[in-house]
Amino acid sequence: MAEQLFFTAAAGFEAARQLSLPAEHRLNQLHGHSFIANVRTVVPTSAAEYRGGEIGSLRDRLVQAIEPLDYAFLNQVLENAADDEIACWLRDRLAMPDIDSIGLQGTRDAGAELLPDGRIRLWRSYRLETAHQLPHVPPGHKCGRMHGHSFGVVLHVDRPAWVGDAGIGYETLDRIWAPIHEQLNFACLNDFNGLSNPTSEVLSSWIWQRVKPQLAELARVTVFETASSGAHFDGTHYRIWKDFTFDSAARLKYVSPGDPRRRIHGHTYTLRLHLHGELDPLLGWVVDFGTVKENFAPVFKRLDHHPLYEIPGVDDTDVASLVRYIRQQSHALLPQLERIDLYETPGCGVILAWGDNLPAVLV
Repeated sequence: MAEQLFFTAAAGFEAARQLSLPAEHRLNQLHGHSFIANVRTVVPTSAAEYRGGEIGSLRDRLVQAIEPLDYAFLNQVLENAADDEIACWLRDRLAMPDIDSIGLQGTRDAGAELLPDGRIRLWRSYRLETAHQLPHVPPGHKCGRMHGHSFGVVLHVDRPAWVGDAGIGYETLDRIWAPIHEQLNFACLNDFNGLSNPTSEVLSSWIWQRVKPQLAELARVTVFETASSGAHFDGTHYRIWKDFTFDSAARLKYVSPGDPRRRIHGHTYTLRLHLHGELDPLLGWVVDFGTVKENFAPVFKRLDHHPLYEIPGVDDTDVASLVRYIRQQSHALLPQLERIDLYETPGCGVILAWGDNLPAVLV
């Protein structure tokens, strides 16, 4: 089965900008953001001096690339300072042949990503305060009771790179989303036609059916049921994810003598498991999030609050070695698993993906 390993890094910068929009538009005024840039590479040709140093080297490259943008007026650096144009500028400045994607997040709720084929993916997130219950779960399942969530909803739009209208793009999403938000917010999802069994997967497809006719460029709808779990729907495929964090000690054995990473140190690791499958016709989900947690528990217990370098089968505690160990230990427990993300610090880590639908798994 095809497998690809990606290294990721993220770094922030503070900057001001004005967008080329009508004079009355608020984004035409001088304003600022705490931006976050991220890069994903297939095999870092900026090869580290040692195994386990790839992420640090990649982040160093990214920090150097964004240095002209930090505490700057972006319009003096770029001809256009829209999110997608900044991402394109970063790609050109990094000039790395192994880049898979470049992302730029301008606010907590919106950003742009430059995909491998040159498309720009804009995304915009929203929030719903709603109640629901799942009518077909087994007796005693907590989701069978009426309860509520602060759902997060993210609309993803693919388009060719365009200049000067990222703000308009976000506002198009806002306009389309507004009546859906008005309908669902502060309501019970079960009361709406098509949402009698409102799992995250069903809700994502319900929203897709209402947005796609108005926005042909819609690429995916994401629903966060909680901060650590949710579902994607792209018009054909359902995918879910479940996040975990574990606090563990590490020690890299292949680094040069004297390197601090050779000493015992540690991280609060963030792990995301991605699963793909058919929707259960009765239960309305790919896999119950609780089942994912339960089935993964034996692997999690071996990782959490342990010295990772003492675990049998772990060759070294660099994240690339760890993510392969996690896949090997989990494949029989979670057969729907198709991708694992593992971060040792925010935005900095690796992605291991596999399967026949590998490109779709990554976007």
